[in-house]
Amino acid sequence: MFDFRKVLQLYGTAAAPEGRLDAVYSPRFGRAYRSSFTLPMTTEFSTKLCVLLITAMIILGGFQSVADFRYMLDELRATDMGRLIFYAFRILVISNIIVFLWRILLVLGYKPAPSLSDSQLPVCTIIIPAYNERKQVLKTLRSVLKSDYPIDKLQIITVNDGSADDTLVWMKKGCEESFGRIEMINFEKNRGKRAALYEGIVRSRGQIIVTIDSDSIIDRKTLRRMASPFINPQVGAVAGNVRVLNRRDGIIPKMLDVTFAYSFDFIRASQSMVNTVFCTPGALSAYRKSVILKDLKSWLNQTFLGRPATIGEDRAITNIVLRNGYDVKFQSNAVVYTMVPTEYRQLCKMFLRWARSNVRETFVMLKYIFKKFRTGPAGGARVNFIVSCINPLVSRVLVFAVVGWLTVQPYVYLSQLLFGGAVASTAPVVFYLLRRRSSEAVWAYVYGWFWLVGLWWISVWAILTMRNGKWLTRDLPAGTKPSFAKFIERFRLRAA
Repeated sequence: MFDFRKVLQLYGTAAAPEGRLDAVYSPRFGRAYRSSFTLPMTTEFSTKLCVLLITAMIILGGFQSVADFRYMLDELRATDMGRLIFYAFRILVISNIIVFLWRILLVLGYKPAPSLSDSQLPVCTIIIPAYNERKQVLKTLRSVLKSDYPIDKLQIITVNDGSADDTLVWMKKGCEESFGRIEMINFEKNRGKRAALYEGIVRSRGQIIVTIDSDSIIDRKTLRRMASPFINPQVGAVAGNVRVLNRRDGIIPKMLDVTFAYSFDFIRASQSMVNTVFCTPGALSAYRKSVILKDLKSWLNQTFLGRPATIGEDRAITNIVLRNGYDVKFQSNAVVYTMVPTEYRQLCKMFLRWARSNVRETFVMLKYIFKKFRTGPAGGARVNFIVSCINPLVSRVLVFAVVGWLTVQPYVYLSQLLFGGAVASTAPVVFYLLRRRSSEAVWAYVYGWFWLVGLWWISVWAILTMRNGKWLTRDLPAGTKPSFAKFIERFRLRAA
């Protein structure tokens, strides 16, 4: 079983033994948490039991209020506006059920591309941009150095994007440990992630460009698996499988671990079957250099409504690959573990940035998705595009409408709202149980309620503020003094 505590100890404590990365860091895809069912009566187990009991009560209450809800719907249909809302809701539910069943069939047929031998592997350039990442960048560099990939076919570039903390110090230490295998680029001032990636791509020697976030750790075989789908000349980009590294740091990372599993192993796997993964994640992605090279300048200088596009670089470059007629695939066994927010405020900032990026790049995708942008079939890509446009907005409007109806029949609408949330969350729960064999799946129910209370507004606000291109989550911690922090870390580094 993969033990996150050992990984964190290995990378983050002085007591961790050196040279044991390949022995400790070897998570197994699919059954990494099989033994989680044999839990003692701990606080966590009790919490999960409470979640299941509350979910059962919500489902029971939903069934008990169905008759009253149908009566309220009949009254709703008596008005023109109510009739419009009723049929919109019905179409939304039916279409989502059909699409969900279609995706199940696609996922059942999905398989990751088989790994290539050393002689078949292409030359890869790994680019790791970092801004205010502190020691985590060293952990990322170490995981890349331990990769199961031929050294003569691997170029590693790391870029310090004008960090205000001690990131550069740890980056230099990683370069020293690599004995010349890591090339470092240092920006004196912050220029943004696009500029950092662009500089790395310009200096790259590889046929394949792999980008890894500096707060992430990859499995030893991840790079080999990421490069393997490119044996097919039609593949222009590959999305890695993102999981949560700090899963034990609170309830938010636990919830995100379950939602990430559904988002990647289910949604992206189904998108991969129609050759159109919409977004290659910043945490781990790979691109065929020849496919993106001619569009790099326009990507770097991209604007949105007259402002420089400083967010959504991953979705933007995915659009370039798709627009040029190439396939974007998902490689489920190419795993990266990344840090996620542990507090509500930071989580909202991250989701808001992602949502704004999606809104912007949806407009870009709209320009080509209904044209003949590839030689192969594109029907599946168009279905996913339509669903991705309708669901976020319509579902939020319906939630807002239900909140207004609470003043009329609070018990009926509240019970049905929670019931709907529980039903919608059951798919991620079941999927996580089948894929990971873990009782952690119950956190999907908590996330469903959490979304209804605290996150449903993000897509609506993202549309209203789509011009805002602030990154939001890369600030220094409150009270941090950059110069003092650098001095302290340099002292600690030398003492070590």
